[in-house]
Amino acid sequence: MFVVAVANTKGGVGKSTVATHLAAHYARLGHPTAIADLDRQRSSLAWLGRRPPGLAPILGLDMSKGDPKVPKRIERLVVDAGAAMRGTAVQDLVRRSDVVVIPTLASAFDEDGIARFLRHLDKIKAIRKHKRGVAFVANRVRLRSRAVDHLESFLAAQDFPVVAQLRDTQLYVTAAAEGSSLFEMRGGRVAPYVDEWAPLIQFLADRAET
Repeated sequence: MFVVAVANTKGGVGKSTVATHLAAHYARLGHPTAIADLDRQRSSLAWLGRRPPGLAPILGLDMSKGDPKVPKRIERLVVDAGAAMRGTAVQDLVRRSDVVVIPTLASAFDEDGIARFLRHLDKIKAIRKHKRGVAFVANRVRLRSRAVDHLESFLAAQDFPVVAQLRDTQLYVTAAAEGSSLFEMRGGRVAPYVDEWAPLIQFLADRAET
């Protein structure tokens, strides 16, 4: 089983959007997929509850109150991590994951949150020895803005790559309300936004093969 943790101790950065889209991507490829929700708000599970029956099935696991058993048939597990994680909770999540994806926004507050989260990661031996993949996703970006330029400079100084920039669009709001993803929407308007996911998907595919 390949496990992707979508995590950041700063709230409101789009963890559930990234997690639900990755789960939808894997399910569409035919992988038996589960999404585990660690957040007490259970945003990913609420999204799953709105998912139309005609779309590729995804198993939902509520991990906010415990550690449910993952069925052996599951090939891809995406974990939507809670923003309130600290210390040992972060270490336990990383220990169970193959890759940690860190969504972030272009703001000074989010840079402070990343710095705190990276201090947690730096204490984990598997991270220091590069036994776990770690990557940033710049979320809700407005291209050619000063805030994005500043974020790129800040992330470039970190030890982990920025593998994708996802622009802000109401299409994500629509997908969340429908229990779907941009991958499952039709129309030429969606295609450019779907293309922005390609570097992240390739990064994860490369890690899954190692």
